[in-house]
Amino acid sequence: MTHPVPPRRPVLLGRGSWSEARRIAGILRKETVGGALLLVAAVAAMIWANSPWAEAYESLRDLRVGPEVLHLNLSLAGWAGDGLLAIFFFVAGLELKREFVAGDLRDVRRAAVPIAAAVGGVILPAALYLLITRDVAGAGKGWAIPTATDIAFALAVLAVIGRFLPNALRTFLLTLAVVDDLVAIVIIALFYTDTLAPLPLAAALAPLAAFTVLVQRRVRAWWLLLPLAVAVWALVHASGVHATVAGVLLAFTVPVVRSERAGGPDAGPGLAEHFEHRFRPISAGMAVPVFAFFSAGVALGGLDGLVSAFGDPVVLGVVVGLVAGKPIGILAATWLTARFTRADLDEGLAWVDVAGVSVLAGIGFTVSLLIGELAFGVEGGEHVKVAVLAGSLAAALIAAVILRLRNRTYRRIHEIETADFDHDGVPDVYTTGPPGKAED
Repeated sequence: MTHPVPPRRPVLLGRGSWSEARRIAGILRKETVGGALLLVAAVAAMIWANSPWAEAYESLRDLRVGPEVLHLNLSLAGWAGDGLLAIFFFVAGLELKREFVAGDLRDVRRAAVPIAAAVGGVILPAALYLLITRDVAGAGKGWAIPTATDIAFALAVLAVIGRFLPNALRTFLLTLAVVDDLVAIVIIALFYTDTLAPLPLAAALAPLAAFTVLVQRRVRAWWLLLPLAVAVWALVHASGVHATVAGVLLAFTVPVVRSERAGGPDAGPGLAEHFEHRFRPISAGMAVPVFAFFSAGVALGGLDGLVSAFGDPVVLGVVVGLVAGKPIGILAATWLTARFTRADLDEGLAWVDVAGVSVLAGIGFTVSLLIGELAFGVEGGEHVKVAVLAGSLAAALIAAVILRLRNRTYRRIHEIETADFDHDGVPDVYTTGPPGKAED
């Protein structure tokens, strides 16, 4: 008498498809270079801001350029935060849309994990921050500072300490950070808009609609698209909504799927992939490092200044939120998702691996600095900068310890994931059926 084979339990954090693995690897290479540039820019700003020439740094940061009549007479730091980061959020929006339309996350079961993790990684650090700063007047407006993940900074750390990290964990970190960016932009739009001018916001719909029509028709001409994108950005900025929101709105209009017309203008990569390929190097190589240069320069004031900063409950709230709240929230949400779906971790992975990546997600540099400036202003957020830098550094060091302890296991998984015994150019773990047939 034969016994029925019990159904296989769902897999949590599976390695996904070969096409997705290749795409993720390409993104990670570019973001890792961007992360290195970000670190260089941040260190340069810190050194300059604490040197005898600190006034020159402040003068450069506060130098105002741009037409006043268009409400664009901004400081260089303002141009970096409002302008260059719009490029960063445009790329993040493209990545998010592509993940859910054509990536592995179009599968609801796979999408549930990073979405739940991102939500958990926002709720708990915000709650811890509010708990710690509950008796400090005005501190509550900084609740969102410890909720963000800086993918470029995290990947720069990963390049040093986690070269052999399994593809599933890399994908989890990247998709978590992308969803995290969307949550951040929603938070910025809803909670950090002090005054709203409805007329410019309504006027922004006209160039946005024109941009949408053109990209839906697979038009790539920069001389048509760029003026419309700048117009959307300028009008959103004039409305009082943070201008980076314009980047996400524009990204969501771009089609992901290739045109099926023979010989059509979109033959080859989809338009979203085309734009992502063009703008990711600008985002990672220029926009984020320049923003970091103008935002990370904080005068520490020596040992006394550091002691004073860490006596501020806001600093303590941000550090605890990043170092403890972020990883615990991500890990708890992922574990609850596994329990709810009755899923098991993929073969070779353990919960300590998820914990290591969750701690790494506590690096909240770029968006945390942006939210700190929105909450407390450039001058009022000096302690916030110290907190973000300290919390991100602590998260990086703790993650390094956890992930290095598992390095031998990661090497073994890496060997399996890269083995190609049939020499067809596709690792054998991604092939099914006849040799050489890769998973889609």
